[in-house]
Amino acid sequence: MAIATVNPATGETVKVFEPLTAEQLDAKIELAQRRFEQYRHSTFEQRASWLAAAAQILVDEKERFGKIITLEMGKPLASAVAEVEKSAWVCRYYAETAAAALANHPIETDASRSFVCYQPLGVILAVMPWNFPFWQVFRFAAPALMAGNVGLLKHASNVPQSALAIEDVLARAGFPTGAFQTLLIGAAQVEQVIHDPRVKGAALTGSEPAGASLASAAGNQIKKTVLELGGSDPFVVLESADLEAAVATAVTARMISNGQSCIAAKRFIIQDSIAEAFTEQLLHRYAALKLGDPMLPDTEIGPLATPGILQELDEQVQAAIASGGKLLIGGNLEKLDPSLQQGSFYPPTILADLPPDSPARQQEFFGPVALLFRVPDLEAAITLANETSFGLGASAWTQIPEEVERLILGIEAGSVFVNGMVKSDPRLPFGGIKRSGYGRELGTEGIREFVNVKTIWVK
Repeated sequence: MAIATVNPATGETVKVFEPLTAEQLDAKIELAQRRFEQYRHSTFEQRASWLAAAAQILVDEKERFGKIITLEMGKPLASAVAEVEKSAWVCRYYAETAAAALANHPIETDASRSFVCYQPLGVILAVMPWNFPFWQVFRFAAPALMAGNVGLLKHASNVPQSALAIEDVLARAGFPTGAFQTLLIGAAQVEQVIHDPRVKGAALTGSEPAGASLASAAGNQIKKTVLELGGSDPFVVLESADLEAAVATAVTARMISNGQSCIAAKRFIIQDSIAEAFTEQLLHRYAALKLGDPMLPDTEIGPLATPGILQELDEQVQAAIASGGKLLIGGNLEKLDPSLQQGSFYPPTILADLPPDSPARQQEFFGPVALLFRVPDLEAAITLANETSFGLGASAWTQIPEEVERLILGIEAGSVFVNGMVKSDPRLPFGGIKRSGYGRELGTEGIREFVNVKTIWVK
């Protein structure tokens, strides 16, 4: 895959970039290693001042950065600008909290003095996806840099301008040369980076195959990894739920980033007694969604990021229908407005009544496609929610306290949000279980992933 900006709304190739040669890549890794030897001795106060400056640049130039995001991957401009603002938030959060999170932790033992300290590991590789091209990077970079590590970014090949803009933001903010570098390389060059002894760990957000490949390469070298992979998040709505709020949130939760989000609600599990009302309201809201040019302020759904993603999603939908699923709305590219035909647009789609043996029940649909299920009761809802191999997030809706507690304990996921949509928050650890990955980003847990948790015992 070429490293290029291709406007997904039009199919136009905007700019093509040459990948680094092996020699150029080696030079950047060497620069990162040399920088780490100095950077690790910087103070929390110095790092915090640089990170706060980065946050201010993001806020001041959010419209410009938002347009780069929208141009490269197609989310509506308002969502792209909000992503830049959220990136500033994670910078401010770690600038304010890192020193306390990584302070020495005294523990009473038989020693005169014993404690745990947290020391940086070194050069950390981040392999990041296109769906949140700023947020995904900053939620890695902010804690990694505050912990005293230095970063190398291998971004998705379709968002090179976003990748270069992030490197520029951190440089302008004052971070020393080499503390954070963008690597314009293809997927085939990642193994060279992982195998390099100067690189001490890697974080990846992306697909299961990408995660398995990186984890395998890192495991061969015995290097720490954090993986945030796919999801098929359940959105459970029980009889006592505030139905209007649940439906409104369901649409937002499914359509975030044009439906291309690991933590988007993908499987809607509705109790029988309210299923008809929920479906009717959901269909009404889906039919009203405006699909179009993501640069326009009234557009609600933009194009998918690439033609390949569009083709894969449509093939999944058609296979689900062929397996016995019922198409309630959307699912037909031929009915799209002719003005959208050149782009990678997919209509908001709802599939229902998937039979138990349908492969679609185990798949992640990375686009504006919702799967609708009906269940008789709470226990059936939990069983269905846990049916897939994923375990990233889950949203559940009920007003009954006993049901809340049962859902919290029973759903297998890295996070459970009750009466709200799943979202990432700098203050809360974020990650999954099962095939959704391992390790955590964000919160105190996130900043402690790429550090040496060192035990000190003195007598």
